[in-house]
Amino acid sequence: MADYQSYYVPEQSKWPIVATVGLGVMLYGAASIMVDSNQGNSTGTAWMIFWAGVLVMIYMLFGWFGSVIKESRSGLYSPQMDRSFRWGMSWFIFSEVMFFAAFFGALFYARVFAVPWLGGEGDRGSSNMLWEGFQATWPLINNPDPEAYPAPESVIGPWGLPLINTILLVTSSFTITVAHHAIKADNRKKLKIWLGATILLALVFLFFQAEEYMHAYQDLNLTLQSGIYGSTFFMLTGFHGFHVMLGTLMLIIMFIRIQKGHFTADSHFGFEATSWYWHFVDVVWLGLFVFVYVI
Repeated sequence: MADYQSYYVPEQSKWPIVATVGLGVMLYGAASIMVDSNQGNSTGTAWMIFWAGVLVMIYMLFGWFGSVIKESRSGLYSPQMDRSFRWGMSWFIFSEVMFFAAFFGALFYARVFAVPWLGGEGDRGSSNMLWEGFQATWPLINNPDPEAYPAPESVIGPWGLPLINTILLVTSSFTITVAHHAIKADNRKKLKIWLGATILLALVFLFFQAEEYMHAYQDLNLTLQSGIYGSTFFMLTGFHGFHVMLGTLMLIIMFIRIQKGHFTADSHFGFEATSWYWHFVDVVWLGLFVFVYVI
């Protein structure tokens, strides 16, 4: 293969334009769903627009990443390009850290400031004027306005499914690390075994997360409409669950590529980037387990 030592400039591509169109259609559909739902109108057309955008995005992702893989397999990328990929993935993970920082910040603000104020604490306390007798405790299962925001009957304890899911993700962080060492040693059999184990643990986590949500909605009346606790609970765990699904998809794609003989001991950044992302997902869950379920 040719050895390109200068910076690689790719050919003109349609994929950025396709991504723009797909993302725009998807966001327009999502906004239409919320507007039509609030106005009491049918959301059928809005959902069709949303899923059309999703299909365009899927088409773009397969095409764009396929082009990148083809270029990489052709030996077109230089060490400078490899550094660019590493910086790009690093900044992407940093942007995700900021997302979760904002959501954890919302949880902190509600617990430390807003709820105590509703209970009458401090010079901004207002419960005596609005909800006399309201007791501010966290988790908030005694909402100040139960007609507008029905309170949940209970919250999910940390020592059941949340603890199991914590064990699963911590274990998956270990298995992906073993797989990473295996690819560095060019031990493809060991790589496939431990990467497969990581995928299995991820799928079991998603299954238990779905079970937890079903239990919350059906048995505990803990929903997105359950006041500030329900909103922050599903915002944080749901956003994390989406990241787990994305990470699982990335792991599966890496497994397929490995089956096809892609990657070498010296050139495997696609796999390495996926392992970075998976470790990030694991660390975020540890924060969720402590600050959402335990404390």
